Amino acid sequence: MEKYWNKEIECASRAKMKKLQDERLVAQVKHVYENVKYYRDLMDKKGVKPEDIKGTEDLHKLPFLSKADLREAYPYGLLAKPLSECVRIHSTSGTTGKRVVAFYTQNDVDMWDECCARAITAAGGTEDDVVQVAYGYGLFTGGMGLHGGSHKVGCLTLPMSSGNTERQIQFMQDLEATILCCTPSYAAYIGETIHDMGLSPDDLKLKAGIFGAEPWTEEMRRSIEKSLGIKAFDIYGLTESSGPGVAFECSEQSGMHINEDNFIPEIIDPDTGEVLPEGEVGELVFTSITKEAFPLLRYRTRDLCVLSRKKCSCGRTLIKMAKPMGRSDDMMIIRGVNVFPSQIETVLIEQGYSPNYLIEVDRVNNTDTLDISVEMNPDKFSDKVKDVQKEERALAGAMKDMLGINPKVHLVSPKSIARSEGKAVRVIDRRKLHD
Repeated sequence: MEKYWNKEIECASRAKMKKLQDERLVAQVKHVYENVKYYRDLMDKKGVKPEDIKGTEDLHKLPFLSKADLREAYPYGLLAKPLSECVRIHSTSGTTGKRVVAFYTQNDVDMWDECCARAITAAGGTEDDVVQVAYGYGLFTGGMGLHGGSHKVGCLTLPMSSGNTERQIQFMQDLEATILCCTPSYAAYIGETIHDMGLSPDDLKLKAGIFGAEPWTEEMRRSIEKSLGIKAFDIYGLTESSGPGVAFECSEQSGMHINEDNFIPEIIDPDTGEVLPEGEVGELVFTSITKEAFPLLRYRTRDLCVLSRKKCSCGRTLIKMAKPMGRSDDMMIIRGVNVFPSQIETVLIEQGYSPNYLIEVDRVNNTDTLDISVEMNPDKFSDKVKDVQKEERALAGAMKDMLGINPKVHLVSPKSIARSEGKAVRVIDRRKLHD
């Protein structure tokens, strides 16, 4: 039987949810306009006043925010509460440009814990469960988010953080962990290590995993479920809005329910900014309607996905977002063709390879090159050049069928590609070095 953490909200009627969203949106726009000069200037430039926003139907009148705005306003330019009322910060990895720093009041933390509690409950978690949190702790939101949600549900919480994989597995066995929370790439690595240690899923008590913070395919889900003997649930979040728990997967595993009482989603055309109707693919935009310290209105996530209000077998009425198909800023244009890493991962797993790969893009003589290094499976490993070349040609052919362009495939020995204990680095694009 499906379990809910907050059934009144998770199964609310559309009319009740819209009324709640309208009230919170109106109050939030007023709060932001009065307390955030950066966004007030954007609204004034667009000729929009708080009184113009009477409900969600007016959301499109507001200006967008992007990561570029967050970097420009760094560190305090988008803060809407005095620092004396803030209790925590989190930050993005800052791989390009300035980091994005998000602030939290105690109410913000409580709301975040509530959202993650819903996710854990949807994965079957109760106060009787042992939750092993192997997301990174610290500035990264993953560890603290699921940690707080686990506490709220009343689970025994193992704050393992990422790394030291054999110790992770020892604690998993000794303390009989039932739910694992980490990135999907680290879950895959844990499954691989369990096998290498001569163990099987039967030696563990795990029943579920809550995985997010990076893209992963349905093929990778099935691979993880098999290696760990669990049901694998997706979770979505972003530091800018709070962290994991913005949306979560239920037992149907066909998309993630968005916590609409806190976040209003839109899908827009990434080029024109036009709001698209339900069911169309576009860029996901979120408006935080309960966040106090760092309330972003119409924040462009760059994630490409679809929204759906199709009735869910779990009974929840919260709108669903599909697993992101990629990011508009992760999409690579190679020889005029749009290529997403998720497409490459799908082919690899369908062809029986592990999801351990590295994509390298470069430009030689003004022509883009695409090299994909893939680990051979230990049971199929061969050091015969002819055998390896045959496999490389077959895999390159499958890649061409998916991508529409010819990549160069390199099969490498098992475990030769560096593993990740956090977010996996899958793509190295050297073309900008030639610009």
